[in-house]
Amino acid sequence: MASPAPVPRKSLPWRLGSMALMGTVGVLSRAFLYGFNKVEVMGLDHLLGTLDRRRTQGRERGLLTVCNHVAVVDDPLIWGILPFRYTLHPENLRWGLGAHDICFKNKLFSTFFSLGQVLPTHRLWHSPLGGLYQPTMTRTLGLLAGPKQTLTSNGSSLSTDGKHSFSAPAAYADNRGSWVHVFPEACCHQSPENTLRYFKWGVSRLILESDPAPEFIPMFIHGTQDIMPEDRGFPRFLPRIGNRIRVVIGKPIDLDVIFGQERAAWKQLVSRGDPELLTHGHEATHLRIQVARSVRDEVGKLRESIGLPPEHDKTAALADTWSKEPNKRKFKSPVDGSLVNRA
Repeated sequence: MASPAPVPRKSLPWRLGSMALMGTVGVLSRAFLYGFNKVEVMGLDHLLGTLDRRRTQGRERGLLTVCNHVAVVDDPLIWGILPFRYTLHPENLRWGLGAHDICFKNKLFSTFFSLGQVLPTHRLWHSPLGGLYQPTMTRTLGLLAGPKQTLTSNGSSLSTDGKHSFSAPAAYADNRGSWVHVFPEACCHQSPENTLRYFKWGVSRLILESDPAPEFIPMFIHGTQDIMPEDRGFPRFLPRIGNRIRVVIGKPIDLDVIFGQERAAWKQLVSRGDPELLTHGHEATHLRIQVARSVRDEVGKLRESIGLPPEHDKTAALADTWSKEPNKRKFKSPVDGSLVNRA
């Protein structure tokens, strides 16, 4: 059965509320970044050019951006690099994934982050409801889908736990082919040598299963870890100022060029009609590992472009390497001495 036609747009009050919130947060982020820190942005034209083209010429597919995660303020702070005029068009701004236990723990927070274009996501370390196939990941694929694609998930509401209901943005036509930004490290990672953790497989799912393949732009951020260092003292809740912030934005990459073989292999697996093969099969797992590592490599190239030394431990790209970390919320990693915050 074909999915019902998407609702054209959300209500006017909701759209105005989202515009007001995202505009205000954008202005505050930009004011803090440029008013209290030294900011260097390399490759901004790569992102702005893509956003301009998508707004003026229409969106036939989604946009996926990824970057490292070094501080709790990374989102929304890094989007202060966007000129103010971009914040007036929330339909052309990023959708993000936010921790359910933090961003959606009550009605007020849920409304705030929903207006801010954030989707509730369960993290496996905190909840058994997390993982690759939680409802939010499937709905995120809907955001990246082209406007003519038939979605497997129907309805305008989304429940992540069977109790609470949230708006499902892909049910609205103007949200198809959206911009989605993810932090594949999935936790704040403040390494002494500014290295990367492994990238979780959620980003692999977005790349392998999106139809059509979204545009892809890698990013690297450095310096926000000094705004909110994990070992900061009192007053812990206040951001630090006077830091050097660097944001590197790569050129748009055609996913069908760099991941064409992997996407073709995935489609072959899908054609076998065995759901178990897709969720737990060896071939599917291998594809996810390979894609996540390649995405990490793209971010790593940007890291080295600002003069940071190459990584020497090639096994740092693998999840197994990090399995020796303690089962704690906050700790110093035995892998690379980084300060990790899973809170």
